[in-house]
Amino acid sequence: MKILVTGGDGQLGSTLKKLAGDYKNHIFTFIDVRDLDLTDSQGMAAFLAAHKPGILINCAAYTAVDKAESETDLVMAVNATAPGEMAKVCAEKGILLIHISTDYVFDGKSYKPYKETDPANPVSVYSKSKLEGETRILQEDVKGIIIRTSWLYSEYGQNFVKTILKKGKELGKLKVVYDQVGGPTYARDLAKAILDILPEIANTRTMEIYHYANEGVISWYDFAHAIIEISGIDCILEPLETKDYPTPAARPSYSVFNKTKFKERFGIEIPYWRTSLKECIGNMMGYH
Repeated sequence: MKILVTGGDGQLGSTLKKLAGDYKNHIFTFIDVRDLDLTDSQGMAAFLAAHKPGILINCAAYTAVDKAESETDLVMAVNATAPGEMAKVCAEKGILLIHISTDYVFDGKSYKPYKETDPANPVSVYSKSKLEGETRILQEDVKGIIIRTSWLYSEYGQNFVKTILKKGKELGKLKVVYDQVGGPTYARDLAKAILDILPEIANTRTMEIYHYANEGVISWYDFAHAIIEISGIDCILEPLETKDYPTPAARPSYSVFNKTKFKERFGIEIPYWRTSLKECIGNMMGYH
């Protein structure tokens, strides 16, 4: 199977690239914005026609959540219009689509883990653009899956784990919000899950939404505490309420996933967040 991955230089794309060599049955091509402007619908259609992938994994997204509040047009073009056009071309050419979405499509007012069927209610420009991307994909007659994930981190790019490690070392004291609760996702676990389910996806006849994050539930404060403890850096943490840390974009206070649908459909065991965090920090600090 020929697999085309967009967003190839991002966290998930870079991780897929690292793991791709273990999946010899597939031929992978990784592209990023320098190779193809996804907001150019004609260019994208021509690119897909020329490369003829069997599966397109769309990891490309505008993810600067706060900056998105002042760049609405660009965010919508990348996160909403482009996935819709991608789905249209995939439907026409019989290409299966795996699209990555986010926990931020929910408003965080729930008190129990979100199922795929729970109503979305995005509260920021970024989250509205991601939900619109999902909606446009579902409007097309394209086959594949949409995977919503949360709190993604890895050895690549910019993410919360890297920020805590860097700022913790530099400042020795950090304040982190404790009233936003969710589930971290190690990009390696998500990437491996995607690669492992490719044979199953190849046989799918629908487009459905699934939730994926590491097992367990924590706050950003708990997550930061674990990062500091596992890495052994000398840093004092203070808990902070969201109201005392204003940001341009609102975040859901609760975005825990119910992952039953994913686990039952694909038979995948999802690792516990702390186990995966240890592995990632070990890789970053060179003791793995």
